[in-house]
Amino acid sequence: MKEIILVKYGEIILKGLNRPVFENILLKNIREALKSLGEIEVTRAQAAIFIDPSESVDIDDVIERLKKVIGVLSITRAGVCEKNIDAIKKAALEYCGEDILEEKTFKVEAKRADKKFPLKSPEICREVGGYLFHNLDGAQVDVNNPSNVVMVEIRDFGAYVYCKKIAGQGGLPIGTGGRAMLLLSGGIDSPVAGYMIAKRGVELEAINFFSYPYTSERAKEKVISLAKILSGYVPKIKLHIVPFTEIQLAIRDNCPEDHLTLIMRRFMMKISERVARANGAEALITGESLGQVASQTMQALHVTNSVVDMPVFRPLIGMDKEEIVRISRKIGAFETSILPYEDCCTVFTPKHPVTKPKVEKIIASESVLEIEELIQKAIDGVETIVIEP
Repeated sequence: MKEIILVKYGEIILKGLNRPVFENILLKNIREALKSLGEIEVTRAQAAIFIDPSESVDIDDVIERLKKVIGVLSITRAGVCEKNIDAIKKAALEYCGEDILEEKTFKVEAKRADKKFPLKSPEICREVGGYLFHNLDGAQVDVNNPSNVVMVEIRDFGAYVYCKKIAGQGGLPIGTGGRAMLLLSGGIDSPVAGYMIAKRGVELEAINFFSYPYTSERAKEKVISLAKILSGYVPKIKLHIVPFTEIQLAIRDNCPEDHLTLIMRRFMMKISERVARANGAEALITGESLGQVASQTMQALHVTNSVVDMPVFRPLIGMDKEEIVRISRKIGAFETSILPYEDCCTVFTPKHPVTKPKVEKIIASESVLEIEELIQKAIDGVETIVIEP
């Protein structure tokens, strides 16, 4: 039996007159993700995407690529048959019979997109369900809590049967939500923050602050590895690595110890905003979670926000660490994030950082620094690496 892949999307359906724009971008992203695998036909019709690999392409490889395409809600291997009820019954038995026998209970659901088909959805379910019941010894029908659901879809140009769905990433296709700059450290939180904003259709660039020799080349390679993992979901990320040692030493030598982290964060935000604007990004993304550390209290976040004019997205703001770790594991970043290589945020950590800072006091503390000169020197030394999956 001929086999294809059915891809479904969710939120895009709600986009009204703009829906074709979102659908076309998703099609483009899918074709881009699959192009290196070989000859694959990708078409769209009736709120679904049909993927037909040539015989030389491994269908499992196609599915693995699709699982990382943001905007894809579900992926299904489906058997294709003629559009008549006898062919559909036989196809359901051939394509889903073994799965039903493994799970024991089943039900049939039908979607009749082609309204010219002579049987309505409940009639299709009865016909196919009865046929499967009588031809599978030991299989039982359970319409309330089945172990297996056999799906029949009657579309304008064919009939399809399948019984298992694979979850996709969901969200909106990359390229529909603008571009933002992710402050990417070597920790657990920031890659998760980037992934979550990417699911809103946002293209990512990334910026990292590197304090050699206080942070090692291994720490830099760790950040590059995290950007590589993200590029599996957001193809082609530009990673901007900022030399940060001189700024940190200047802060350490001239500013009150309990203000060190916040002044450092303010420099990071200023530099990130300028690099973002130079690269067409319209917002910043951070992995901050309210109250997780001293620099992430409500007052501290206000102090760091006050130095930039562009929006700052903090998708983890209300999440606890367990929730963040769960997503980190899901996207494959956790094992890299916990490698024991320090980042610049841990090099000059004060023993007793201020937790309820006042903006005016922080401004007074940093006013002794040559702020513009330090920022410009750091920006002049930026190293940019293009990261691709």
